[in-house]
Amino acid sequence: MSHSSDDRRSGTDLDRRELLKLGALGVGGAALGGLAGCEPADGGGAAAPDAPPSPAPPSGMSASAPADPFRTPPMERVRIGFVGVGLQGGAHVRNFLRIDGVDIVALCDVDVPRMEEVASWVEDDGRPRPTLYGQGEEDFVRLCETEDLDLVFTATPWRWHVPVCVAAMENGKHAATEVPAAYTLEDCWRLVEVAEAQAKHCVMMENCNYDRPEMMVFNIVKQGLLGELLHAECGYLHDLRAIKFSDANEGLWRRDHSRERNGNLYPTHGLGPVANCMDINRGDRFDYLVSMSSPSRGLQDFAQDNFPEGDSKRDERFALGDVNASLIKTARGRTIYVVHDTNLPRPYSRIHMVQGSRGLFQGYPNRLHIEGRSPSHRWENYQDVLAEFDHPLWKDLDEMSQGAGHGGMDFIEDYRLIKCLREGLPLDMNVYDAAALSAVGPLSEWSVANGSRPVAIPDFTRGRWESWPAWDIVRA
Repeated sequence: MSHSSDDRRSGTDLDRRELLKLGALGVGGAALGGLAGCEPADGGGAAAPDAPPSPAPPSGMSASAPADPFRTPPMERVRIGFVGVGLQGGAHVRNFLRIDGVDIVALCDVDVPRMEEVASWVEDDGRPRPTLYGQGEEDFVRLCETEDLDLVFTATPWRWHVPVCVAAMENGKHAATEVPAAYTLEDCWRLVEVAEAQAKHCVMMENCNYDRPEMMVFNIVKQGLLGELLHAECGYLHDLRAIKFSDANEGLWRRDHSRERNGNLYPTHGLGPVANCMDINRGDRFDYLVSMSSPSRGLQDFAQDNFPEGDSKRDERFALGDVNASLIKTARGRTIYVVHDTNLPRPYSRIHMVQGSRGLFQGYPNRLHIEGRSPSHRWENYQDVLAEFDHPLWKDLDEMSQGAGHGGMDFIEDYRLIKCLREGLPLDMNVYDAAALSAVGPLSEWSVANGSRPVAIPDFTRGRWESWPAWDIVRA
């Protein structure tokens, strides 16, 4: 994710660039609307409630969601251009070099030495050298306008996700983005609007959907072993203090969000897998949420403990409450608890609890209880049930995924994207999933800033969720 700030320009049309930048307003700018009223010291709300964001589509939005899950004709090979080839982007490049039917055609990054390094990996694999785009932070526009590609994949700082995806789709390419896909409600709708108008895929690459325990739970749910699903708990609980204060990689931009925003800023890692189990957008949908944040102390304390007198980092103040708790109600009445905790000392967790009428799975540590099967009032250990309930996709790809990022789930995520494109299948996630999961972030900010009032979550499918079929178990 080394696609960082750079004031250089590549010479492409300025008016087009300025339009694209409307989707990349700086953190804390107009895109956050009434959220500026939050109190950084206490994580409190605004003095007077603001009008809630409308769940309705933007006026003038003319396209509609397809009657069936969107798919495109099969393609023999998938020609990819990468925007952002830092730590995560580079890991994706290595994955795609291991997947049949992929051509890595172009790379774009403001860190030119890193881009040259990644290009050498492609050449070392016996492939043609990719074309490089490094003339400033908006040179992705030139890549999208110039290159003959099927897919543009972005792993940049968050503010560039929407501009890159829009540029890709408006130039006839499918788009894939790291998480979150967007962090304003307007940009969530923008992705949906452009994807529909251009008839292009726009997929959020949520790798945690493909983690082995999460996929095992999905398999168990699909077999009906947990009964009727009623409740889930999930989150992103990760001590990011050192990363946020780093002078490299994510430290160059991620701390900015903590300074200016207060809410559930990174919901998709935990929420994506449980949303799949609950058939969100395919039989159910997010209806509304409420959200509240604790006081903000962790980053201020970390700076005082780790930087010397006179360092400007000691004077920074942060809006982000150290712990944000959000509750989502679905259209079918089910409940989902989503927590965000990145500023305090703690071991990593995504919680990952799925509760049904006949049993539940609980993560960290991973364990299972099914009524009538498990010992009464006792857990079964994950490792003891894995062989029985392991998802078939993991059985198929276990060996191939060895050594890939995040325990192999990144490889499986990338493999599935290419398989679906090459075979003309609907993608495992689509633009409606990207919008719904990402919208939790800005809507939680509004709720926090307005006394934890409920706020409606848009139906980005405009009713199609009631008829689209639920995803089933897939094989490699």
